[in-house]
Amino acid sequence: MKAVGYTQSLPITDPESLIDIELPQPIASGRDLLVRVKAIAVNPVDYKIRQRVAPAAGETKVIGWDAVGEVIATGEAVTSFKPGDMVYYAGELNRAGSNAEYQLVDERIVGFKPKSLSNAEAAALPLTAITAWELLFEHLELQQQAPDAKEKSGEVLLVVGAAGGVGSILLQLAKAITGATIIATASREGSQAWVKKLGADHVVDHSQPLQPQIEALGIGQVTHVASLTHTDSYFESYIALLAPFGRIAMIDDPAKPLEVMKMKPKSLSLHIEFMFARSMFQAADMDEQSRLLNRVADLIDRGYIRTTVGKHLGAINAANLKTAHAELESGKSIGKIVLEGF
Repeated sequence: MKAVGYTQSLPITDPESLIDIELPQPIASGRDLLVRVKAIAVNPVDYKIRQRVAPAAGETKVIGWDAVGEVIATGEAVTSFKPGDMVYYAGELNRAGSNAEYQLVDERIVGFKPKSLSNAEAAALPLTAITAWELLFEHLELQQQAPDAKEKSGEVLLVVGAAGGVGSILLQLAKAITGATIIATASREGSQAWVKKLGADHVVDHSQPLQPQIEALGIGQVTHVASLTHTDSYFESYIALLAPFGRIAMIDDPAKPLEVMKMKPKSLSLHIEFMFARSMFQAADMDEQSRLLNRVADLIDRGYIRTTVGKHLGAINAANLKTAHAELESGKSIGKIVLEGF
């Protein structure tokens, strides 16, 4: 089968940073599905792993953590899917990735593809949807409500770095099924327009001090923070902005240590979201990811959530994946980057 991988960790400008290769087609067993990959999305985790995790000598590592495809075969213990099903998923960190024609994936972290989206549109969603859902409802514990309720809950959610992949789906989920007032941060005109379209009630500029901008809105204290980037830069601002017993949930890797004891006077809490935790440790509730992906697909098919595709770069090959990695490494991408077909 065709695949894209690497044999050593190199800068994306190096011709060997990602290469087109041929590999044997895998065989499904146990709870695994064998999926023929139709479309993929590229995430910051892709370039971080490429930069930091070198394959063993003589081996080629295949990465990629967002895919849509068709189930071709199932292991003997599979109960929820059958050949011919169209599925979407984010895969596991410690297994071969989706930058290949065929991939094995555990059924417990797979959902049925949204029927109303194309393969490429759906590929943009799994990793960020899982991350956003777990952050909002398992870590921040925002109150959920029916999509048509439209009742304000009194919660005030600040989303920092809202225009990226996770922010783009998180804003929509928060708008669709919570009653929170949503403040998004974005610094450029294009990203400000993007987050407004996705559901932000207010937009502030994260390149300027946050506290005066948010206080000027006159909407009361922030109760929840979704910190999607540069947590160390904004941490003290979060502490100043949050109401007592407020919550911070982060997904990034701060460059500087966080002074967590500064949270004590307000009895604040800090949560770290890592969507691979369930699959990496074979958690007892690993199938929660399958359920939430199916819930997101339902919200999409009912018109409450839209795809977060920002750019379609064409076929799945080394050249196009290098372009995707380079754009993500620049930190200036809006929405998700997708590729489709071999």
